[in-house]
Amino acid sequence: SIVVVAHASAVVVSHTHARARGNGAALRSRASTARTAPEHRRRRHRHLQESHMKVTALSLWKSNGDDREPHVLGKAEDVAEFGFFQRPSVREMLVFISRTVAKRTAVGARQSVAQDAYMVHVTNKGGLIAVAVVDAEYPSRSAFCVLSAMLEEYETRVVVGDAWRALSADDSRGDEMLEGMLIKYQDPSAADKILKIQRELDDTKVVLHKTIDSVLARGEKLDNLVDKSTDLSLASQMFYKQAKKQNQCCTMM
Repeated sequence: SIVVVAHASAVVVSHTHARARGNGAALRSRASTARTAPEHRRRRHRHLQESHMKVTALSLWKSNGDDREPHVLGKAEDVAEFGFFQRPSVREMLVFISRTVAKRTAVGARQSVAQDAYMVHVTNKGGLIAVAVVDAEYPSRSAFCVLSAMLEEYETRVVVGDAWRALSADDSRGDEMLEGMLIKYQDPSAADKILKIQRELDDTKVVLHKTIDSVLARGEKLDNLVDKSTDLSLASQMFYKQAKKQNQCCTMM
């Protein structure tokens, strides 16, 4: 009996010590958690911010002057966030808006156009034009790094040098390159690693427009351009007009 009681007492004491050690560890863990909670929240906030950043479309264009529409040299879009039946119209809208802004960006100029929850960034290098449609949260500096990378890779990997100047129609050879870049640069930090391009960007001023209408020439109306556009099917024109009537940001215009 004495042995059993002693053994039982030892078990109780041992259990009590273990529980005390456990409680102490728990207290230390909670204290550690309390100290690291602000940093954890900051990291989570940054992650949530980054998760809302998105590159929706990338495209390259050949300028044909003020009187003719530019030719597309490559394009890539990510429209997964839109409804299945909306996606064809959204793709056409992306081409239309990119062509519209590209045509109205002078040689050597850079522009950013704000529209609803989107930004359209564009740069014209000697008549070769790069356009990116991104979420408003996507850093503009990163976006222009992407545009410069698009121009450089196109002239070194797809159409060497200025051979693109001889093209007289839309060309799809840049599609594959842009599809890869669309995936790569969903993370803005990937673009920020292009340090050489960053230094070059400091020398060029960016013109910021608050709406797409401010990019248009005097007397031009966006609704009229939509009606005349060959980029938009009848269904897409109706999609634009209905979305605009309901004041939906997904019009991107």
